[in-house]
Amino acid sequence: MKRFLVLMLIALLGFGVALGQEKVKITFWHAMGGWRIGVIERMCADFNEIFPQYEVVPEFKGSYRDTLNAAIAAARAGAPAGVVQIFEVGTRMAIDSGVFEPVQKVIEEAGLEVDWGQFIPAVMSYYTIDGTVYSFPFNSSNPILYYNVDIFEKAGVELPKKPTFEDVYEAAKKIVEGGYAPYGITWPVHSWFVEQWFAEQGQLLVDNENGLAGRPSQTYLLSDAAKRIFTWWGKLYKEGLYAPTAFEAWGEAKRNFLAQQAAMLIYSTSDVANMRAQALDAGFHVRTAYFPVPAEVERHGVIIGGGSLWISKDLTPEQKKAAAEFVLWISSVAQTIRWHQLTGYFPVKLTALQALEEEGWYKRFPDFKTAIDQLQETEISPATQGAKMGAFLEVREYIGKAFYRMKELIDQGKSVEEAAEIALKEAKAKADKAICEYREAIGEPCP
Repeated sequence: MKRFLVLMLIALLGFGVALGQEKVKITFWHAMGGWRIGVIERMCADFNEIFPQYEVVPEFKGSYRDTLNAAIAAARAGAPAGVVQIFEVGTRMAIDSGVFEPVQKVIEEAGLEVDWGQFIPAVMSYYTIDGTVYSFPFNSSNPILYYNVDIFEKAGVELPKKPTFEDVYEAAKKIVEGGYAPYGITWPVHSWFVEQWFAEQGQLLVDNENGLAGRPSQTYLLSDAAKRIFTWWGKLYKEGLYAPTAFEAWGEAKRNFLAQQAAMLIYSTSDVANMRAQALDAGFHVRTAYFPVPAEVERHGVIIGGGSLWISKDLTPEQKKAAAEFVLWISSVAQTIRWHQLTGYFPVKLTALQALEEEGWYKRFPDFKTAIDQLQETEISPATQGAKMGAFLEVREYIGKAFYRMKELIDQGKSVEEAAEIALKEAKAKADKAICEYREAIGEPCP
């Protein structure tokens, strides 16, 4: 008995020493606003409980652009965040900033192990540059088509699982002309969708193999692929079938759809769970379909959307290990399944997909699987790996706002084809200039 009490005393003293040790604290800056803030906070709290030697403090920093800019500024001011969520198009800018350490290097130096083969290949290919994994996949998504089942049934319209531009046009036309909804379709005026349509057609957005073989110097905004996209978009607008939004106004597009002002919505898979629930609250049922593409082209696949987790360079070794432990934990099978089921962002691990299939999740909720099927059918190529360029934020703005220029010209009486051509030509000039100005700024001028 005495021996047992002595051992217990030693154990308690050891526990007390452990409690007395100062925790390694890091911040996690993210861009998950709205109801997702609570999900992030709960996940961080769970990590802190499981790993009591660490404390991860989540901080919502605003939009993806705001988060990236704030992280770079903070690091340069000597106060880096520990882990930063950065959207996919910020990859090249994040690397060029020099304030982040490749996660692969941090994990290896921390003595931790990761089986990269467990991750979905299309996801890993995006964040692997020159053979090095720079950031950890987290909130991965791609665009899908949501549609109002009740309106479609009333209109007697059926939508294929893999719709074409023409399928969407015909459905929208029948629905609007029949008075079943004011508009047939809506989506945010955002370059992300244009980039995805480039990839689906196997078309590079920029030269030098989409920036994978070297820094790009020009866009392909006058390609046939670009003209097919804008001509279709312009036709939908001209005939009153598309409900335009303000620039990058995700919330506006979603509200239009939930208010049943539009029968279809092209949006991110990240909102599947929330969209289903809100649609039921609004009194209708929603289903999902593949991202629509031109009928005359073969599907090549989609680009990974969303964001990944980056680790700042100027941290202490202890903080880097804490950051590495955190990104590994949050991408574990259990956590990636949890994140998927609560949001709609797809699991980034093949083992997680297998577990979900085995438990019958996708049989019960097939709408969650649309984006995954779409991703798994993607052919990995420079087009579907997504463009890499430092001036992506500026280029995105010019591409997105090209719609408004086309809209203006259509309203002035130009044909859709002519309006699309002019808008794309002007956008290309601005985008190409931005690309070369960025290269000038880092000492690698365009040839």
